[in-house]
Amino acid sequence: MTIEESFYIGYITKTKGLKGEVQVYFECDDYEELEFESVFVEINKKLVPYFISSYKIHPNSTGYFYFEDIDVIEKAAKLLKKKLYLPLSKKPERTDDEFYYTDLKGFIAFDEKLGELGEILDVHEYPQQFIAVVAYQSNEIMFPLNDDLIISIDEEAKTLHVDLPDGLTDIYKS
Repeated sequence: MTIEESFYIGYITKTKGLKGEVQVYFECDDYEELEFESVFVEINKKLVPYFISSYKIHPNSTGYFYFEDIDVIEKAAKLLKKKLYLPLSKKPERTDDEFYYTDLKGFIAFDEKLGELGEILDVHEYPQQFIAVVAYQSNEIMFPLNDDLIISIDEEAKTLHVDLPDGLTDIYKS
């Protein structure tokens, strides 16, 4: 299994108890719909399968997992901060009308005052917000994606119109 054949779901935040239980923080949408028989843990840029013996999902984007062969806290501690992946075949199906900020990758961003900013190279997902990364005048700039800044999204034209705060792009000029 490679990273290209999988999708990121979250990471291991801490251990719980002495018998190898770990807490997972989910950074993906629809984590409650995922099926867990095994997960792939990124270790040294390779995905290593871990089979799940039991788990419990919580509504606050976390879950508690027991992995087979991880039966003491010392073994579980080696997995802290490791990223978790599932095969693309396990990704929940989306309906045609569902749109996520991460779908904006590849769109062209326009600002009300500055005009065309450039292509959205990436969208980073953080616990509190999404951040767009845009190539603008030979620099990468970042701005939050939220209802206060977004004016419109045109899926057919693949454009995003925003009203950025004054001076935001000046921060990125050398």
